[in-house]
Amino acid sequence: MSSQTMPSESDVRPSRGEDVAAIEADARLREDIRLLGRILGDTVRDQEGADVFDLVERIRQTSIRFHRDDDKPARHELELILDSMSTSQTVRIVRAFSYFSHLANIAEDQNNIRQMRVRATAGGTPRPGTLALTLAHARTAGFSAADLRKFFAEALVSPVLTAHPTEVRRKSTIDREMEIAALLDRRERVQLIPEENEASDEQLRRAVLTLWKTNLLRRTKLTVLDEVTNGLSFYDYTFLREVPRLHCALEDRLNEGDSAARGELASFLRMGSWIGGDRDGNPFVTAEVMRGTLGLQSSRVLRFYLEELHVLGSELSLAAHLTDVSKDLRALAERSPDKSPHRSGEPYRLAVSGIYARLTATALRLDVGITRRPVGEAAPYDGVKEFKADLDILYRSLISNNAGVIARGRLRLLRRAVDCFGFHLASLDIRQNSAVHERTVAELIDAAMPGMSYLALSEEARIALLAKELGNARPLTSPFVKYGEETLGELAVFHAAAEAHAKFGSEAIPQCIISMCKGVSDMLEVALLLKEAGLVHPSGRSAINIVPLFETIEDLQASSGIMDRMLSIHDYRKLVDSRGAVQEVMLGYSDSNKDGGFVTSGWELYKAEIGLIEVFERHHVRLRLFHGRGGSVGRGGGPSYDAIIAQPGGAVNGQIRITEQGEIISSKYSNAEVGRSNLEILAAATLEASLLQPKHSAPRAEYLQAMEELSSLAFKAYRGLVYETEGFADYFWSSTVITEIATLNIGSRPASRKKTREIEDLRAIPWVFSWAQCRLMLPGWYGFGSAVEAWIAEHPDKGMPFLKELYREWPFFRTLLSNMDMVLAKSSIAIASRYAELVPDAELREKIFSRIRREWHSSIEMLLDIMGQERLLQSNPLLERSIRNRFPYLDPLNHVQVELLKEHRAQNPDEAVLRGIQITINGISAGLRNSG
Repeated sequence: MSSQTMPSESDVRPSRGEDVAAIEADARLREDIRLLGRILGDTVRDQEGADVFDLVERIRQTSIRFHRDDDKPARHELELILDSMSTSQTVRIVRAFSYFSHLANIAEDQNNIRQMRVRATAGGTPRPGTLALTLAHARTAGFSAADLRKFFAEALVSPVLTAHPTEVRRKSTIDREMEIAALLDRRERVQLIPEENEASDEQLRRAVLTLWKTNLLRRTKLTVLDEVTNGLSFYDYTFLREVPRLHCALEDRLNEGDSAARGELASFLRMGSWIGGDRDGNPFVTAEVMRGTLGLQSSRVLRFYLEELHVLGSELSLAAHLTDVSKDLRALAERSPDKSPHRSGEPYRLAVSGIYARLTATALRLDVGITRRPVGEAAPYDGVKEFKADLDILYRSLISNNAGVIARGRLRLLRRAVDCFGFHLASLDIRQNSAVHERTVAELIDAAMPGMSYLALSEEARIALLAKELGNARPLTSPFVKYGEETLGELAVFHAAAEAHAKFGSEAIPQCIISMCKGVSDMLEVALLLKEAGLVHPSGRSAINIVPLFETIEDLQASSGIMDRMLSIHDYRKLVDSRGAVQEVMLGYSDSNKDGGFVTSGWELYKAEIGLIEVFERHHVRLRLFHGRGGSVGRGGGPSYDAIIAQPGGAVNGQIRITEQGEIISSKYSNAEVGRSNLEILAAATLEASLLQPKHSAPRAEYLQAMEELSSLAFKAYRGLVYETEGFADYFWSSTVITEIATLNIGSRPASRKKTREIEDLRAIPWVFSWAQCRLMLPGWYGFGSAVEAWIAEHPDKGMPFLKELYREWPFFRTLLSNMDMVLAKSSIAIASRYAELVPDAELREKIFSRIRREWHSSIEMLLDIMGQERLLQSNPLLERSIRNRFPYLDPLNHVQVELLKEHRAQNPDEAVLRGIQITINGISAGLRNSG
């Protein structure tokens, strides 16, 4: 088993000038693929027998012919092979192809690291997406180091991890894959003698065999706290060390040159999380679960600090008679409970022992377990600032006594980590649907004001009532009223958030997000609920940001009007001013896509940003946008750098938050080097979009008009298929694995908001995930082809030349098409046709699939014409080759999945059939890398 591999949608594409280097890298990549493929093949042969191995190869070869030519004899031969296999054989075949996808991903990631290291050592011009190039551009533009430090002092770059269920791998599998990656990395960096090479081969074989013998699938459903634990593992892999290192490296760059301008850089990169705080549609996220989440987060970061302090104490062995110390350091050492005579002449060690003892006491106060006891008793820290102050004493003493090189080691990174992570690790957002808030407030008001009937009030009446109540010191809740279970649950969460502020600091929960925000009253209702918990004060102070999430096309269109009204309400504006006159607004890429299709979603999001920028400038309030992007292109995915740079002028403005979801988290952050690169990309793009892009970079009016018309036409085509074609929901449920996805233990949240089969009620993630599995990727392109054809027919004077100009001159349009290019390259109409055969109603099947096929061909034809390409991904040859060469191992999983679905839906009682389907879902997801 051997093949080339497919990179994930890396944030920075190779330039044409790097083609030679890319070809050389491909050769190294092929070597790794051949090595891992050979080891996997040997493992399959040894463990399952030569007949299974031979069957794998036969399916692979036939699949190549079928995919290449949509060859009818190959199709027939493939069906004969698959039909002749027993269920037991099928599961073995599926596991072989699935594991190859996982191993190919490992080789690809190592190749990405290899190329990053080559570029870093080769010199020359830095690549786009690196801080080195962005800083060079900033200096060319006239920004001094002091200017840039001032920028970062007010900047915020925040990746927010979410627990959306598209990561189908178990942590056990990820751990084994990381072991294989580490072995490949060692072979790359260390010159091995023959004996060591043999040992390395054996280690790889052992790791691959262990992987083969490890369950791909979870046997039990994840709880929310399981999801929290999984999310926290990425702090061990990447964040705890790489976030501080990135800050320190940037600080060093800014301190180069004029020593008079040197200074410390403010910590601008802050981690966020939804895991354990996102209640929208997840009944398992309760106040108690949220407390458990915050405890797990704090435990993880405090254990890290204690481990670092333990090592730091062993490193700082400086003797008192050989080094001077500051007065503050001497006092810190004297306060230490460490009375060991062995350390009596080692002031730094004594000081570290004292800090360790105080931090241990702090951990006990916060109910966080510890693994190593301190040398003595000490008072806990009142807050993270006290802890940081003690570390600062160590740092200043070393600096002032000519030991700066020691201060710049572990101590510097630990100080930066404390500044970035505090005692809370990551800021946890709490999120709930506006309808739940509405029902909760209605019950409180109706109980406090008999006869009011809040739900019967008009929007204007609600606004007036809520604004009045915001300034009222009287609580709405009463201990003498028996409230419903939902209301009690919501109130408990807000009170738990207030407890968290008192326990861990205000950064523990800084945001309250309102899903499906549709009006002013939705935001005022949340303000009122926060007031009940003491997080909003009647005087006009707020301890938390109230964040509307605009998700549907209609809500995006209304967003600027809603925010204009909100910022005009005196009592609400006081809350915003108390938060530094910063208002965050979240934009939803998922539901807007499911609602209106890829083209219209992208365009309405862009327009909403322009409208919001104008409103916020008029009100003199700083806008911070939170982009709810998914992993797939259909949910706003694609290269982060391109996406940030393509924002309208003024949209970034130094602050941005972006969700990192599902399998994208592990592909970006399970490897420290890759993770550091992805964090750097976010920082570089934010700096570039804020300082180096024209402040008012709105394109020409005719560009906007053309895009408006294209969007309208694409919207009509998309809605016409998905929501206005009778039987489409039945087609979707029959032709995709949506039903079987629900059997996977890959998340704690239900697939639908309600117990119906309606597309409107389905969550956006399983919607996109299902279309990816059957290789149609419909949410990432449908409606584009017919929209372009219709627009050209309506504008024969402009036609295709104008659209080519649009692509050439406008970053927004270029990014839109570039992402579509990638997603169409991963689709396969031939394979999709086999899934269409699962629809029992032949007339419905032909009616809908023929429309989809026509639109698929049209979209590719129009896309290639506009981009000036002869084939998909022509401008990205590395990704093109990788996708093409992955198909022989990915396609068979689709073919087998179809056969297993037929068996399962024919009520085959064999549990192995469903298990086989689940393994194919895992393998296809791994092969596509951004399917959810």
